[in-house]
Amino acid sequence: MTTTQRKRQLRMAVRRDEQLISICDRARSDQAVAIQVLALPEYRRAQSLFCFVSTTREIDTTPVLLDALHSGKTLCVPLCTEPGRMESRQITDLNQLVPGRYRLLEPTADAPVVPVDAIDFAVLPCVTCNYLGQRLGRGGGYYDRFLSQYRGGTVLLCRELLIRQEIPVEPHDYPVPWVLTERGLYEDGIPAPLG
Repeated sequence: MTTTQRKRQLRMAVRRDEQLISICDRARSDQAVAIQVLALPEYRRAQSLFCFVSTTREIDTTPVLLDALHSGKTLCVPLCTEPGRMESRQITDLNQLVPGRYRLLEPTADAPVVPVDAIDFAVLPCVTCNYLGQRLGRGGGYYDRFLSQYRGGTVLLCRELLIRQEIPVEPHDYPVPWVLTERGLYEDGIPAPLG
């Protein structure tokens, strides 16, 4: 079996496990992760934040997005510009998000571009990952291309139930050093203090 086939198979298995998470457990997980993101010293110090806009399947990033706006951070979110490519665009209000490519909420095309090297901290999604930060996304390579250019602090959000020990990886797959679940923060596979 090829790595691509293994990735596809793992995505399907995780989707099945995802459906077993109750609405209450999902809400508790979302709240616990958001509280921990907001407590990270790297998040608190950041003047500029890149954060994904969550779908109903992902950990809800709305509290993080709102906190960034209310605390005066420059808030950047992804805008898919072409298959496999996204740009970091600044928003000043969540009402500036509209359904875009793949029905994801995105900023409009006239939102200001923020260079990757101007971002202090990034919050990224995954379908699944392991504690070492090897991640499996949706398969478009958007975040791997972002990570190939970005050198700042990064945290990956994942539900504990969806963590896997083995993640099929290819040379273009970029790991993320920090993984945050509702149980806590892991740095390079080791539980780490939040502050």
